[in-house]
Amino acid sequence: MKNRKLFWLLSLVLVLSAFLAACGGGGSDTSTEPKEDTEKPAEGDAATGELDATQELNLMDSAEIPSMDSAIAEDQVSFIVLNNVNEGLYRLNKDNLAEPAVASGEPEISEDGLTYTFKLREDAKWSDGSPLTAKDFVFSWQRAIDPATGSPYGPYMMAGTIKNATEISEGKMDKAELGVKAVDDYTLEVQLERPTPYFLSLMSFGTFYPQSEAFVTEKGDAYASNSENILYNGPFTLTEWDGTGLSWVYKKNPEYWDAETVKLETINVDVVKETSTALNLYQTGEKDRTGLSSEYAMQYADDPELIKQLNPSVFYLKFNQERGGKETPLANVNIRKAIATSFNKQDLTDVVLANGSLPANGLVPTDFTFDENKGDFRDVNGDMLKYDVEAAKKYWETGLKELGVTELSLELLGGDSELSKKMDEYMKAQMEENLEGLSITLKEVPFNVRLELDESQDYDIQFAGWGPDYQDPMTFVDLFVTGSSHNLMSYSNEKFDDLVAQAKGELATDAAGRWQAMADAEKILIEEDAAIAPVYQQGQMSLQKPYVHDIAQHPFGGDYSYKWAYISGKE
Repeated sequence: MKNRKLFWLLSLVLVLSAFLAACGGGGSDTSTEPKEDTEKPAEGDAATGELDATQELNLMDSAEIPSMDSAIAEDQVSFIVLNNVNEGLYRLNKDNLAEPAVASGEPEISEDGLTYTFKLREDAKWSDGSPLTAKDFVFSWQRAIDPATGSPYGPYMMAGTIKNATEISEGKMDKAELGVKAVDDYTLEVQLERPTPYFLSLMSFGTFYPQSEAFVTEKGDAYASNSENILYNGPFTLTEWDGTGLSWVYKKNPEYWDAETVKLETINVDVVKETSTALNLYQTGEKDRTGLSSEYAMQYADDPELIKQLNPSVFYLKFNQERGGKETPLANVNIRKAIATSFNKQDLTDVVLANGSLPANGLVPTDFTFDENKGDFRDVNGDMLKYDVEAAKKYWETGLKELGVTELSLELLGGDSELSKKMDEYMKAQMEENLEGLSITLKEVPFNVRLELDESQDYDIQFAGWGPDYQDPMTFVDLFVTGSSHNLMSYSNEKFDDLVAQAKGELATDAAGRWQAMADAEKILIEEDAAIAPVYQQGQMSLQKPYVHDIAQHPFGGDYSYKWAYISGKE
């Protein structure tokens, strides 16, 4: 989710992504902040009766939509909405398998694995009835990689994968040289830099959605500024969104090629940031789904309408080593390690969150990616930077001596939701109690503002999160290479960068070697450098009305799909 999706998706402070860019809570829950990108089909969705006459779903989200431009989107909320009003060559189905969407079938792949030729559906249309063609993909991808666009995800998703994307993103080649070509109206050819085992799953991600050149050009700066200035090619269209508001509405898209599958006619979404308010709206029947956290999660632990899941979204503290052109105290590795080991993650997940989240002692989540010989990727490095007060105090004492000071004042950037504030307060109390001389100031702002502060690197510590963009450890590991659009904290380690490059290059077809290179890179990032401090892997507890069926939840990209959802048994 998430970049910058970060997607953060769920940055708490997410995002949080998953993504969450790209990225807890976006979508129909308010259990956490939006992440930077995440999930599995909901439990108990099998309908027992016929469809109700009124197919209307009422949901909540925890943050406003930052952007509806697929080239600019970087957060969980945006990607959830984009996933329901647009689609690319592929789409994740209810079983979270990437299947052809705008593509009419599986592509033809060259023997060297570098050229993919896709045939497109000739019945795919834009919401204004105009045909969707291969040129719409070429335009969109070129726009996303063009430095002039300022896309946070274009370079991240394409560089090193799509031919010439790296050089174009660096301003060394023209965007027309990108390895994507419209052979004819319904044939798209894509050339890769290297064999990419997860390439087809990338094709379901929002950055690779098509855009109509004529429409985008006509709208100019107004493009995607509100629901009227967007074209849609997915199951729904977006209405009643003014670009900044706290509500929006989905309407079934009659021009969608698979409109027959779509049962919902309307989805009403309101932004609700307080869990107590969201729960009240659910209990009174005004909303059909709500996320739970903290004491509410414990209160409803045995409720028959409860849905539980563990998501592949990880939340962590980002340590900014340079702010306003000056080195911060967080440039000191001992200060970073002290803070990273100073807070009780188990209490945070059990008491503050209380929603099935797990303490995280690594960047790549558990139960996400597996190797047939080595098992779960999380098991390779095991736990790193675990909670250890005595170790934290030693790191702290050493770091203060190296800086020549006896105390430090730092700012923790967080979100403005109810849960974010509780988490921030918990972290502040833990850090100040265990690290003598540390003073933490909380800065709690709306999600959009947090993204702006992140991009301008105007923070000390930030509670952030990431949900995967595709099913591979690399979607987490390469977030923090030098110069990455997600590495907005001045972290750089040449050995780390080299390992990531090897895993993407010479080891791309060596499964065992690639796996180990990514694990070694994660160990440098977390255990050696403490560039970030893992906090928790997101669990989720939600209440969902029994008449709501088949809301699909995904482990990466847009967290929720409403294409298959329907109402049965309410009336």
